[in-house]
Amino acid sequence: MLNARIKLRHLQAFLEVARQRSFARAAERLAITQPGMSKTIRELEELLDTSLFERTPQGVALTQAGLTLLRHAGPALRALEEGVGAIGDTHQGTRWLRVGALSTVESRLLPEALHRWHAEGSAHGEVGVNVVTGPSAFLLSRLRRGELDLVVGRMTEAREIQDLAFEHLYYERLLLVVRAGHPLAGVDPLPPEALTDHPWVLPPPQTTLRQQVDSFCVRHALSLPSRLLETLSLPLSRHYTLESEAIWVAPEEAVAEDLAAGRLCRLSLDLESHGGSVGLCTNASMQPSLALEAFCEILRQVAAV
Repeated sequence: MLNARIKLRHLQAFLEVARQRSFARAAERLAITQPGMSKTIRELEELLDTSLFERTPQGVALTQAGLTLLRHAGPALRALEEGVGAIGDTHQGTRWLRVGALSTVESRLLPEALHRWHAEGSAHGEVGVNVVTGPSAFLLSRLRRGELDLVVGRMTEAREIQDLAFEHLYYERLLLVVRAGHPLAGVDPLPPEALTDHPWVLPPPQTTLRQQVDSFCVRHALSLPSRLLETLSLPLSRHYTLESEAIWVAPEEAVAEDLAAGRLCRLSLDLESHGGSVGLCTNASMQPSLALEAFCEILRQVAAV
């Protein structure tokens, strides 16, 4: 049974400190003083008879007890917010699904699923979809806190996925692609060391896709060139590659149309042979809505095509 002395303000303060990794920033976000924030967290720790945070050189980090509370408190407050919001939605006629999207699904899977969702709108009621993009660590942490309903993409290599529920849809590879007419286009066999003579467009450090690039470089004893463009933006990556001699480390889905049209060319050297698992990630501690289950089914149907 929930301790009646634990108030909503205790849980809101806890979640904000967990989100910000800083008492000062959390206090600023909640418009209270830092001593007030510290007092609120101290009260919660006394009520639970355990420490929730520990100080590190980078700020504060969750203890094991803090991680346990985070897995439950975030979804619980999110459910409460949805309940309050649903009252207003009854009058306004719109509810929302909050979806986190990785770059691996921005070109085909998610747009096609959204097209079908809106085409079948009357079957799902007035439910809109809010899409948040970013690296897997950012999106999965928001899913764990109950701030997203679903994350879609290639993320099985991410440490943050461990206590979340993942459903595999299909495998997708990262490819090395260049513009048509590039000096390396059509070169076969392609010596790995030739890659370092050109700029690279690749995912930023600390992303799951970058881990595959780093593994490729280790296998071929390569050092990344000094001329790098690190981004998860597909439009920026595409335009830069089409207008330069850059080599783009690209999700297969993102370049399929340009490869078919001959605007981009795939290099003969494979960055990875099998590819990573693209799928759906949900928070098992949150009760899925009928709308979420329907949207996931549409994603499965699109993935199967």
